[in-house]
Amino acid sequence: MPKPTPQPPCGRQILTIQSTNHPTPANGGPHEAGGPLRAAVVLPWEKSERNQSRAAEARLAEAVGLAASIGLVVVLDTILPLRARRPATLLGQGQMEALKAQIDEQEVGLTIIDAALSPVQQRNLERTLGTKVIDRTGLILDIFGARAATAEGALQVELAHLNYQRSRLVRSWTHLERQRGGFGFLGGPGETQIEADRRLIGDRIARLKKELEQVRRTRGLHRDARKRVPFPVVALVGYTNAGKSTLFNALTGADVSARDQLFATLDPTMRGLSLPSGRKVILSDTVGFISELPTELVAAFRATLEEVAQADILLHVRDIAHPDSAAQQRDVIAVLDAMVREGTLDGGWPKRCIEVANKIDLLPPDSQENLPGETLRVSALTGAGLPALLATLDNRMVAGMEQADYVIGHSDGARLAWLYQHGEVLARDDNEETTKITVRLRPEDKARFERHAE
Repeated sequence: MPKPTPQPPCGRQILTIQSTNHPTPANGGPHEAGGPLRAAVVLPWEKSERNQSRAAEARLAEAVGLAASIGLVVVLDTILPLRARRPATLLGQGQMEALKAQIDEQEVGLTIIDAALSPVQQRNLERTLGTKVIDRTGLILDIFGARAATAEGALQVELAHLNYQRSRLVRSWTHLERQRGGFGFLGGPGETQIEADRRLIGDRIARLKKELEQVRRTRGLHRDARKRVPFPVVALVGYTNAGKSTLFNALTGADVSARDQLFATLDPTMRGLSLPSGRKVILSDTVGFISELPTELVAAFRATLEEVAQADILLHVRDIAHPDSAAQQRDVIAVLDAMVREGTLDGGWPKRCIEVANKIDLLPPDSQENLPGETLRVSALTGAGLPALLATLDNRMVAGMEQADYVIGHSDGARLAWLYQHGEVLARDDNEETTKITVRLRPEDKARFERHAE
């Protein structure tokens, strides 16, 4: 993926058409009869208050990276400034004519519009440009479909795809308007193909939701089992390609797939992690976030996001060397805040969150001085800063624990062993009949121990 260029200074006009030749990906991907599918990536760019904080070139580079991550050969990328959104085509007539000439010259077979398209806009653009057209949501859904590795992930992706396809079934698609015969001798004109397809999709969505609800119940049972063990859970969250999986591997010694690729991780992975004090935690690697995450995916991946909601500590991993790092940080916070509004995540999550600035090896030393003092600076690739990160996790665990004194009889060795397993023993005094022990416990463990002692 090409490195994004810096944001243009105020007053500079963004080029209407810019063409770039990108190398063919080594891992293959979608193919036409004559070879890999050649694609164009188009970013319609509006001057809005939200976009002031993002660099158009960085957003375009992200879209190119999304396309390249599933094996598309991007032979043309372009930023098209929008004065107004056209209801029929989104783009202006002159922009479409210039884009059509570029597409024909580059022999493009697929055009990706990095925006949300209505079904009518998608159809009209396909007719005008002479290629298949997909929007940002369709592209992300295709990536998720190619990456889902577990049964749960496949269910979530299929549900998201069906919700998206159902929104595409509109009267503008004339090939779906033909009628099918009615039933019985007095049957009416019957249902149109579009109505039949909508009904079939609706039935399948209902079945998928039931299956995913079972997945959520199973996940809940697993969480209850972990609480009985129990070990605190630390969840890695962050923008896609921020280096979460690389950090996960560096801390746990696991071999989770960690590629320089957007959405390399979809299904959550958990591993045990020993802290410097000897305490054990469970580290969870989760799906990365992205700006303008399709609503279909937010709903479908709620079962996965619940792992974040149940975590004791959140590690917000940032690609600090990315030119849009600050905007990516806001996008991640926006997703977490949306989970709060949905009731999936409690509003106190910021108190449990530790910000981790990853990839400091790509930053010049003077740039690191501008980071907030409480931000942990690490490089998952080189290992720099990882001891400090583990020490911070240790300290955060201690801060959330409560100290208590107990007197336990020698005949009750099981309770004493439980305290050693679930807490941190600070002092112990043995006499002939009892043991006085001072221990530091998590609040829920302290309550459970005292409840069973009654």
